[in-house]
Amino acid sequence: MGREISAGVILARNKPQREYLVLDYGTHWDFPKGHIEAGEDPETAAARELQEETGIRDAQFVPGFKESMRYFYRKAGEGMLKVVIYFLAETPTGDVILSHEHSGFAWLSLEETVKRLTFKNARDLLAKAHAFLETRAPGVG
Repeated sequence: MGREISAGVILARNKPQREYLVLDYGTHWDFPKGHIEAGEDPETAAARELQEETGIRDAQFVPGFKESMRYFYRKAGEGMLKVVIYFLAETPTGDVILSHEHSGFAWLSLEETVKRLTFKNARDLLAKAHAFLETRAPGVG
């Protein structure tokens, strides 16, 4: 069985209520993510992937949030274990410049993001990120 490791970002903005960015991958809706390249640490890879996929450069990572998800899929007939390490970030930016990998994007409220995300593990991850933001001390991050 093969193995892939990627990094991604759950990106939030406050305009004036909190919204989350989700990307349309053509077959599913998910958060920005991609492979960790040689020599990169996961947070650097997550920031690079966010910039490459959305054009957003001013995201500020929220200290203390790092979650992993694991799932299996098939690639060229081979079973693959995929591990994705997610970080939480905030941005004042709403402008998105999509890469060729995506067919759309949306900034959505928590409730709408839950409805739009295709996979349960992504919805579970969003719940953790949202709870983390809600319990953070005011003025932190």
